[in-house]
Amino acid sequence: MRTSVAAFIASCCLAISFFASAPYARAQTIDGAPSIALKNGETIEVGPVYWVSNCKSLLKSMPAVEILDGPVGVTATMKEAMVLPRRQHCANKVVGGLLMLSAQDVEDQSYSNMTLRITYQTRDGERKFSHVFNVSLIP
Repeated sequence: MRTSVAAFIASCCLAISFFASAPYARAQTIDGAPSIALKNGETIEVGPVYWVSNCKSLLKSMPAVEILDGPVGVTATMKEAMVLPRRQHCANKVVGGLLMLSAQDVEDQSYSNMTLRITYQTRDGERKFSHVFNVSLIP
């Protein structure tokens, strides 16, 4: 009985020392979310935005984007474009948009999460989906 308690305490101490000696911590990182790096004054294209069924666009108007949470100085816009719906294996481009992120007035380097909501006006009604990004800002 006494040896099993001592073995249990020793294994707990070993486990604590193993986790305490980890080389780094993943603060503010969401696993599975895409990571984006932006320099001050830079604008990047994140990717296409579309809504299709049978390779035909169901959009009545351009998708809209809003920032629900994110770092100061970063803006999200939608640029109208003909996009290729690769996930649905479509051969022709459809009406959609390109999601663009811009960084302005970045003074200090930072790393944070950004939550965007994209609103689609479709023939079937309004659809809203949110996306999370890990954003690294560099002055």
